[in-house]
Amino acid sequence: MNKSGKLLMLGLIVGALGQNILANEKMYVVKEKGFSGEIKLEVISDDDKIKDIKLVSHNETSHIMSRAFPILKERILKANSPIVDSVSGATYTSTAIKRGVNEVYKKMGKKYGRITPRTKAPEQPIAYLETVKTDLVIVGGGPAGLAAAIAAKESGIKNVILIEKLDILSGNGKYDMNFYDLINSDAQKKAGVEDSIEKFVKDNSNSMDTPERTMAQAKGAWVLDKWLRNMGIELNHYYGKRGHMAEKDAYGGEEVQDGLEKRAKELGIDIRTSTKGLDFIMENGKVSGVKVQNKNNFYDIKSTGVVITTGGFSSNKELLKKYVPGSENFQTSNQIGATGDFLPIFEKYNMEVKNLDVLNIFPFIISHTRDLTGGGDGFILVNKMGKRFMSESISKDKRVEAANKMLEQPDSQVFYIYDQNLYESSYRLQKHTAKGYHVKADTLEELGEKLGINSEILEETILTYNKGVKGKIKDPYTEKPFKREFKLEGPFYGVQVESAVHMTRGGVVANEKTEVLYEDGKIVPGLFAAGEVTNSSAAYSAAVIFGRIAGENAAKYINNK
Repeated sequence: MNKSGKLLMLGLIVGALGQNILANEKMYVVKEKGFSGEIKLEVISDDDKIKDIKLVSHNETSHIMSRAFPILKERILKANSPIVDSVSGATYTSTAIKRGVNEVYKKMGKKYGRITPRTKAPEQPIAYLETVKTDLVIVGGGPAGLAAAIAAKESGIKNVILIEKLDILSGNGKYDMNFYDLINSDAQKKAGVEDSIEKFVKDNSNSMDTPERTMAQAKGAWVLDKWLRNMGIELNHYYGKRGHMAEKDAYGGEEVQDGLEKRAKELGIDIRTSTKGLDFIMENGKVSGVKVQNKNNFYDIKSTGVVITTGGFSSNKELLKKYVPGSENFQTSNQIGATGDFLPIFEKYNMEVKNLDVLNIFPFIISHTRDLTGGGDGFILVNKMGKRFMSESISKDKRVEAANKMLEQPDSQVFYIYDQNLYESSYRLQKHTAKGYHVKADTLEELGEKLGINSEILEETILTYNKGVKGKIKDPYTEKPFKREFKLEGPFYGVQVESAVHMTRGGVVANEKTEVLYEDGKIVPGLFAAGEVTNSSAAYSAAVIFGRIAGENAAKYINNK
């Protein structure tokens, strides 16, 4: 093609994409491999700088990309260089984008060398900044922290600062498919389900939570749906056992966290990302602020009240080894910020911590993406030899044992195998298959080849399974019949899985008002806590509930000063 033909082609492409390219500008399309697949970018440059970066397509987790890409784009354009800090919580995605942009810089004649996950911006000198004063500071920008900030603002607190050590908000909540333990919701009512605070308390009473905290959670769960809907957050799909999603084919976590972030920004909350809490500021036995770090900038935030919502320690191998020896060998499905930063600080000031040895192990995550996976009964677990090695029915008290059993298999490879019936009953399985995380095959032989499993033994394993379902033999691992028949006709599905530390249950002790307690049982004046940082059996919805309670009670504390 001659020069004029090339220009004509470029003009057609630009027109199709709706671009307005100036005479001295060039457009490049680059592709790089991200965490979950190919990322395609469109980069506009002039003679000496990148003018714009557009995301054309990707296979990354949507709620990560939507938060990370604008931040990284701004950093690259401001520096006019790919040598910038990755977005914390999205390192591999950031690296792919920086590599793609670096290819354009090469075409421009600028050489920045090889881009790796360790590539970062030049380090700035250490600086100690002036003290900042506010009414309330919240440490941690996950579900509990955002709920606390919103509730405090809605309770009349004028000056609220929320700090988050990562570059993006919403903690592990943004990954969640399910929003459990929600009662009196519009979706529950539409389904004809009658529920009550009393039923909730009966079902959720346990040894870790005081009766008062369980009652507070129940009352909070009763009014939570209305509070969320007033922010435009709709959980319209009810699927039993108090479980909710945004829609039948839409995760609950994205809906909730997108809505909380939007509301926090509407309220004008001072949100400071890349800002880590280092220590409490203590004055006469009460908490009156926090010491913080933003990159190499250090400063104090003085406040009347503090809410701590920093999460658990699922991503801290040292703490896992210390409190639950052996669990450090497991993956985690939690986000990278769950490192238990304030545990030593609670201990430093003699604040009570409990149950640090209690973990929530999730039975199956996808080995190469860490997504939670699975879809109910009707699957088998096999190793790469195609053999079953344990029962698929894993009770909560057997999850650590099962996780170790999976690691003991040849090359620590275990596969979750299921059929069309289970696929059709589970949106999560459908989504993962559509994204290419799970493989699909018409025959067991094809499935074995795609997953690297011995196909002959796999087929024998499933034949034995089916005999058990029909009552001809019992499951050797349970001495009971198998739960249901595994259809021998295809299509079949499978994915490599392992178990993971999903949550830590123990933490600092807080009462039903979310007030933190000293070891002697006295209240720590000025300090409130919610979410996974606290000692609690509850999870996602409870983080939002107790975050809201923390914000409201912190507001009362501040207004009484």
